[in-house]
Parts: sequence; C-alpha cells; structure tokens
Amino acid sequence: MDLAAGHPSSSASLEAWMKLRAIEGVGDHIVLALVREWQNPDAVLRASIDELIQRGCSTKLAEAIVRGPDRDACRRIARELQGIERARIEVRSVLDANYPRLLLMIADPPPLLYVSGSLQDSDELAIAVVGARRGTAAGRLVTERLANGLAGSGFTIVSGLARGVDAAAHRGALGAGGRTVAVLGCGLGQTYPPEHRRLREEIEERGAVLSELALDAPPHSGHFPRRNRIISGLSFGVVVTEAAIDSGSLITAGLAAEQGREVFAVPGWVNAETSRGTHALIKEGATLVEQAQDVIDVIVPQLEPAMRLRVRGASAPHSPVENFGNHERLVYDALSDEPVTVDHLHERTRLPVPSVMASLLSLELRRCVRQLPGQRYLRT
Repeated sequence: MDLAAGHPSSSASLEAWMKLRAIEGVGDHIVLALVREWQNPDAVLRASIDELIQRGCSTKLAEAIVRGPDRDACRRIARELQGIERARIEVRSVLDANYPRLLLMIADPPPLLYVSGSLQDSDELAIAVVGARRGTAAGRLVTERLANGLAGSGFTIVSGLARGVDAAAHRGALGAGGRTVAVLGCGLGQTYPPEHRRLREEIEERGAVLSELALDAPPHSGHFPRRNRIISGLSFGVVVTEAAIDSGSLITAGLAAEQGREVFAVPGWVNAETSRGTHALIKEGATLVEQAQDVIDVIVPQLEPAMRLRVRGASAPHSPVENFGNHERLVYDALSDEPVTVDHLHERTRLPVPSVMASLLSLELRRCVRQLPGQRYLRT
C-alpha cells in the first residue's frame, strides 16, 4: 500500500486516528501495520473481532480494538480536537498526500504529524543541523554561519529548538531570510525550553514547528530520542557541529545513517569535550565540514534534476573591511572565533582602551562583532 496516496485528513478521520492510537496495547508500530492492512483507521475501528483475527491480529488485540478507547481517553481526544481547532494546528497523517516524502520513507514514520506555522513542499530540500546544548561560543558561531550559508543556498534548516547549537542553527537560517523547521520533544501546546518562545514564533512566521505528540504532551526525556528520528528523517543529511561522546546529537547522526542519509561533522579543538563526538563521527566516515559548500557539494549530486535547480551556490560572506577606519581595522583583525576581552584587544592592538571600546561599539553596530557575557567579544 502507498501510504502517501491519500488526501488531507478530515476531522472525522483524525478522530479515528486518535481513537486507534488511544487503545491499550496499540503503539505507533501496530497503528501503522493496521493502517497498511486496512487502508484507513476508520475501517480498522469498524472491523469485527473475526475480521481482525483473520487479518493477523491476536485475539487480545482484536478484542481491545473492538472495545475501543475508554471514556477518559475519549474525553481527552475531544479536548485534543478542540485544542487543535482553537490553535489552528494542522495535523497530517501518513495517508495524506502532503505528508513529508522523505519522512515517509523511514522505517517508523510518525502516524500523525502536528504542524504549526507552514510546512511547504519546498521544505523537502532540507538539511538538519544539530549539536550540543552546552556548546561553546565559537561552536554556536560556526553553526550559525553554516546554517546561514545553507539557508541562503535554498535549503530548509531542520533542528530541535534546544539550547545551544540548535537555537544557533534556527537563527542562522532566519538571518539568511531562509526557512527553518523545529521538531519538538513535547506537544505543540508547550514550548521547550520556555525561553525560546520568541524564537519559536519567528520560526512559525518563516517555517514550521512540528511534533508527533499530543498537544499537551510534556517534554519528557523519553520523547527526545524519538524526536531525533524525525529531525533526520525530514532531511537529506545531518550536520553535527559540536557534540560530546554521549550526546543526543550522535543519536541523530546514527539514525541518519540507518535511514540512508548523509552524515557531516565539524572538527574542533582536539582537547574540547564538545569536539569528541564530532571527531568520533569523522573517524567513522562522516564527511568533514568547514563551510556550507562542503555540504552542498555532497548533497546536490544526489538530488533530482528539478530539485537541483533550486540550489544556489553558497556565497562567501560579505567582508566590510574596506569600510573600516584604521582603529576599527586593527581591532577587527585582532578578533577571531574565540571570545576575547577588551584587555586582550588592548594588548594585541596597543591601542588605548577608550579607542578599543569605541571601535568595538562601531563594529557591533555594523554586526561585525558580537558581545558575549563577561564583556568578551568575537568576530561574526
């Protein structure tokens, strides 16, 4: 059965999906198997015990399906449907023609995908960018640059809205005027982490926020590994910019490899904990990445001709150095991807501290420099 041959779900069929998922003993794997056999969830719920057993269900499962969800579950489903309508959430099932094609190809696609914002056909041209929640300032900057370059070349950036690298990936895409998709480890009725509420709103304006979970599902730790298969499943490849050895980002990379997707990793300082995961990936065969073009060169030959035409070459970032004054040029040249203090810049440039401060302010206004906590600065 072609699971993508259907049409967008009606509220009636959506209720049937939810009822089928709410039956005790029926997980997503069984839901998908039943729907593949019966063509739609309504037919499963209407079937008799004998029909279900004849189609491969155990007696216990067949009795549970005929019995249906209990009253509490039915009340939760009714509230869920009201919440979906009130929040204007779109829900796509694996039977819908507009279900993401790449995600449908994985072994265990989510039966239902909740969408806020706008998930477009063009988002099929996607790259996931993930990494450490406690990444370094340099790592976040590299991530932002990579995502910016990829988004500027026509790719949608997929990530998980988490602190650190994920947030930098979304911001990099938004900064390029591109599209980005966030996949949550909770229901769309919540935002996690809560301080990313404004970032989420920006993503919804220029992309989409997705979840496979019911609207009120909390950010439970068990949800995030499952969430990661969706991040990789939506994408042609996964870029890991910083990660410890036991990082969830390595789970995403492993899932990408299992799904037949490309895996990329950014090298870092050899003694940094957040470099150990990416270096391990490179040792295992991941493509080493230093800039967006490295990803594009691998992905573009795999694309269909029509999709290939949508990719624009990664452009080099514009350098404003020619417009700098003498002091600004000295300060800019003394900066790098590693944060430094005003005292360090004073020592490197031999300029008076007031001149260094004035130059930093001017460079900040031009968005050539970023100030970090502790009055540290890095080049952007």
